[in-house]
Amino acid sequence: MTHRIVIVGGGAGGLELATRLGRTLGKRGKARITLIDANLTHIWKPLLHEVAAGSLNSSADELNYVAQAKWNHFEFQMGRMSGLERERKCVHLAASFDEHGVELVPARTLSYDTLVIAVGSTTNDFGTKGAAEHCIFLDTREQAERFHRLLLSHYMRAHAAEGHQSTINMAIVGAGATGVELAAELHHAARELAAYGLNGIKPENVHITLIEAGPRVLPALPERISQPVHQTLKDLGVTVLTDAAVSEVTDEGLHTKDGNFVPATLKVWAAGIRAPSFLKDIDGLESNRINQLQVLPTLQTTRDENIFAFGDCAACPQPDSDRNVPPRAQAAHQQASLLAKSIARRLEGKDLPTYRYRDYGSLISLSSFSAVGNLMGNLTGNVMLEGWLARMFYVSLYRMHQIALYGVARTGLMMIGDKLSTSTVPRLKLH
Repeated sequence: MTHRIVIVGGGAGGLELATRLGRTLGKRGKARITLIDANLTHIWKPLLHEVAAGSLNSSADELNYVAQAKWNHFEFQMGRMSGLERERKCVHLAASFDEHGVELVPARTLSYDTLVIAVGSTTNDFGTKGAAEHCIFLDTREQAERFHRLLLSHYMRAHAAEGHQSTINMAIVGAGATGVELAAELHHAARELAAYGLNGIKPENVHITLIEAGPRVLPALPERISQPVHQTLKDLGVTVLTDAAVSEVTDEGLHTKDGNFVPATLKVWAAGIRAPSFLKDIDGLESNRINQLQVLPTLQTTRDENIFAFGDCAACPQPDSDRNVPPRAQAAHQQASLLAKSIARRLEGKDLPTYRYRDYGSLISLSSFSAVGNLMGNLTGNVMLEGWLARMFYVSLYRMHQIALYGVARTGLMMIGDKLSTSTVPRLKLH
């Protein structure tokens, strides 16, 4: 019987793994690979802040799972994992419904021999009062597009009120990479919208506040990166509040624990992550306080060698450290590459390699204004980058993801297409 490999989650890591396994094991008939995701299309999660600001048209950059499966010798099943039976080796998928409540795909069960869980993470609001009701999270394409629609609606109302100047207050909770990059993109969007004639809200009347509970922006990155980023944000007119933990969110704005109030019509929560709640102790698998599945250095779950987990939903220990592998795109990419080899070795009855995280640096994009980061490697050492060069390296990260999915030739053609389209489409999505 053909070995059945089921991968749950079509994010960057899960999709790259399914593609790699399809090109090797699936193409040769050595395994049957099935990818499960709740959506029909994929968009790279680190780009969602650009979707929210309108800098990226998600329809133009999305990947269709059905087509990718056809091209790369794996199967795709639409669905959301709702349960697990380890003894029977099967996963349960909940029914899928459209926006009108009509059932698209019924609930069903899929059997596996090897299961890989790569369902990513969701935003953690830490139970802050009013956060879930009044803030938009940027976990999915739909949430990012919702924010963009709300932003445009403010501009359209102001544009219709001739002769009247409006202001708009936006607040972003969390000055990690997502919060910082979103703040810069929103400032860029304000300039572009005015350039297209939507002058009811002038750029100087767009007030963006970035709120961070810690002492500085980008707390997970070296201070030599956070300092120039902080200064650039200030130069752009973004108000940056540090040591300011949010205690409550209301329809009018945000209250901080030190007694300040930040008025905001549009509010984004971009602080903290947690794995999806359904993973908490699912069928006896070990999980931590933020629902991540505990895994061994082989990326196998601690209580079932037939189940692997990786990416943001997995708590993977780092050797010689009391910390887990950080929830970063480069970690998921590295783990997907390792698992493609590990699963092939497992089918051959060989020992599995162990994962060791390699930090190749960090790059932060400040829209078209700048980029800051560092590159780390055996040849380069630790090199600080700023400006145009950093921006080029930042863009290359997405191209590397595309190469993993499409190959070099097709990615090259897509780059040419992107370049040609710049003269025929608006610089900002206006719908």
